[in-house]
Amino acid sequence: MLLRQDRAMTAIAVMLDVAFHAGRGGEVTGGAEVAERMGAARRGIEPVFQALSRVGLLDSLRGPRGGYRLGRRPRDIRLIEIVAAVTEDTDEAPGDLSGRLQAAVVAPLWRELEDALRQKLSGLTLDDLLRRAQAAGLKRPTTEPLNFAI
Repeated sequence: MLLRQDRAMTAIAVMLDVAFHAGRGGEVTGGAEVAERMGAARRGIEPVFQALSRVGLLDSLRGPRGGYRLGRRPRDIRLIEIVAAVTEDTDEAPGDLSGRLQAAVVAPLWRELEDALRQKLSGLTLDDLLRRAQAAGLKRPTTEPLNFAI
């Protein structure tokens, strides 16, 4: 069930943060840095990093200069892929209600909403979110080359 999926929202936020701060190139960003920028506990979002890495959406680099970077270009990563990596796709009716109105009205409505959300997520890429961040006035960090001149 997509609606009310905190893990799905966290996964999209993690991917956007990595895309914004590291991208696909040689730069990486650490999991602790991502967690700090998101205001989340590293331990709490580590399973999200693992799930995203497992399906190839993130590349994980080990070592003292390790961290995460995108596994593919932002324009090639659809939001539905991010959500699918961290959610179980169940066809259950919402909640644990079993009345006639639930079965005849509420459950079909929920399925409609889920389908609309899936369609929207399928049409958006990580690159679209990066453009939204830019439109909101957020500037991607640039790394300054080291200058040893005195």
